Formats: sequence, C-alpha cells, structure tokens
Amino acid sequence: MTERGFRPETLAAQTLSGVDAATGAIIPPIHPSTTYERDVDLGYSRGAPYSRPDNPTYAIAANTLTALEGGAASLLFASGMAAATAVFQALDPGDHVVAPSIMYWALRAWLLGAATRWGLDVELVDTSDLAAVKAALRPGKTKLVWLETPANPLWTVSDIAAIADLAHGAGARLAVDSTIATPALTRPLALGADLVMHSATKYLNGHSDVVAGALTSAREDDFWARIKLALAQNGGVLGPFEAWLLQRGLRTLFPRVRWQAQSALALAQQLSRHAAVAQVFYPGLPDFPGHDLARRQMRGGFGGMLSIRVRGGRDAAIATAANVRLWKRATSLGGVESLIEHRASIEGPTSPVPDDLLRLSVGLEAPEDLFDDLRAALERST
Repeated sequence: MTERGFRPETLAAQTLSGVDAATGAIIPPIHPSTTYERDVDLGYSRGAPYSRPDNPTYAIAANTLTALEGGAASLLFASGMAAATAVFQALDPGDHVVAPSIMYWALRAWLLGAATRWGLDVELVDTSDLAAVKAALRPGKTKLVWLETPANPLWTVSDIAAIADLAHGAGARLAVDSTIATPALTRPLALGADLVMHSATKYLNGHSDVVAGALTSAREDDFWARIKLALAQNGGVLGPFEAWLLQRGLRTLFPRVRWQAQSALALAQQLSRHAAVAQVFYPGLPDFPGHDLARRQMRGGFGGMLSIRVRGGRDAAIATAANVRLWKRATSLGGVESLIEHRASIEGPTSPVPDDLLRLSVGLEAPEDLFDDLRAALERST
C-alpha cells in the first residue's frame, strides 16, 4: 500500500486526477494556455502564473509519478536527455562524478564531452562491481553517483541499496536512471537513492508518440531547488499535449510492463537455446551475472529489454535485423510494438557494444509470433 492508501497499480490507472469539476469528465482536460489571469490584487490565487514553469496538465503526470516512485516531488522535461543533464548541471565545476561504463550512449557521450568541458570531473566505472565503485569514490570531492540499472544495452544490474550506502558515506548523492525498470518493477528511492530519472519517451508513455523526460526526488532540498529553477529558466519543459499523452500512458503502465517482462523472459529462454545465438543478455536468466541481485531488487519481472549476440559476427547480426517481418528496425524502446536494432552501428566507432549484438525491445505482440519471426530471420541470416 502507498501513503495514499492505494496500491501503485490503482494510482497509475486513475493518475490521481479524479473527475473534472466543470464537466464531470473522467479523463483530465488539456490546458494549452500559455498564461493565466492575475487577481485584482495581482496575485495568483488559482495557481499557475505562466505555463513554462507550471501548468495543470503537467501536474497530473508529475504528481502521479511522484506517488508511484514514493518521492517528494517530480519534474517533467522535454526529453530524457534534458532530465538527465539537468541533474549534472545542478553540480558545480570541479565536482567529481561517478557513472557507469556501460550506459545510454547519448548521455555517456555528453558526460565525456560537454560535461567535462564545463568542468565536471567524470569517471566511468563498472557499477555492477561494488569494489570498483568504492575505489572510485573520493570523500568530500565526489558529489554524484549515477546509476543505470538494468543498463542499456547489456542489461547489467547494479546494487542500488549498497551503492546508496557507499555514495552517502562519501558525501555524494545517488541518482538512478530507472527507464528500463520503471516504478512497476523497481522503486530506487525506497532503496536509498536520492533521485530517479526516466526517459519518459519509453515505458512511462509506452506508445512511441511522445518525447519526454522526468525526475523524481526523495526530498525537496537545495539541490532539487537548483534543478527546479534551472528547468524554469532554461525552458526545457514538456508541452501540455505531450504531458497529457504521458499521463494517458501512465494509466496502462503496470499491465504493459509486466506483459512485456513476461514475454521478454520467454524469448530470452528460447533464444538462449538457439544454435545461431552466441549469447543472450537478460537479467531474468538464471546464469546471467546479475540475476540474483535482479531477483532481490526487481518485483514483477525483469524488464522488457534483452540483447543477443549472433553467431557469424556483424554481418550476420545486420542480416538478421534485415530479415525480420514482424519486428520493426528502429531506435527506441518501451512501446507497444517490438523493435530490433543493431546497436553498435547506432552508437558509432567509440561504442563499447559488441558489433554482433542486436538489441530487442519486446512489445505487446504474442511472444510466440515474435519468436517465430526471429527464428526465421536467424535461420535465413546464419
């Protein structure tokens, strides 16, 4: 049960929105207005002064996410990258940051490029190795530890609770990119994290028709105030139509994610026995290095993402992606449609991803159809 007296599935389904007082509509209206009338005394007794920092449509999705994550407050951004970079931009030049060596490639590139030029001291480590994280921490100097778990695209699992203890012991905050797990499977704040980030483009929206990002904080402290002010001043806010679509997607978060996790597990099991597949990366497999930790840290499934290495190398992997009929060859993840992607060619020559790897985002199709399509593609390609 949550602090509101209802389980998370119930909170998501109704998005805390109630019934519209003016019309009785059970679906919240969209508020596209950019500005709001002031009172005769020049106050704003009805709430929002201007739509950039505040809008009633934003509030529904943000408040729902706050409740699902068990946090104090949430903010919505124009993209997942805008949400992630806002956390780092709230730091001071010279601050030391620890981040995963395997993580979302665009944020990794930003950290090694723009963030270091702005004066952040960025160190990439294997965050699935607690000893490596502990060795990287510099008490008094390290201000932020960033985790992504499961981490794209090898789906390595990091111990949120243990790393939270290590980070806090060094005087640092812990932020977790929980895009893949979502609050349907993992609640990082309950495990000791200070911030949780989502590329809301993915599972939170779930329909491949919104680009959005979100942050939730365990507390409304000075650091959170920095992020909130930066969002208002920099203007990287989410539009009201996108915010409305996001809260629509949140209503079906739990059944979507749990079905996708169930299907992904079935596919991982079948693909691990296929002669054309050299390796399967999926936390739900008993022989996966992070499986035991994932069982403790994730509830309701292991996520809807997996990757495979194809025997025959890069050419065979690309040919497999070319030969699918049901899977869509596209970047992104978390939608209702299943996607396949040759990841190394997207990330470029500096990518740490094996060039025979295909990343799979499992949608809502019948898992039997998805497997049959992959099997036929693998057999034609290898």
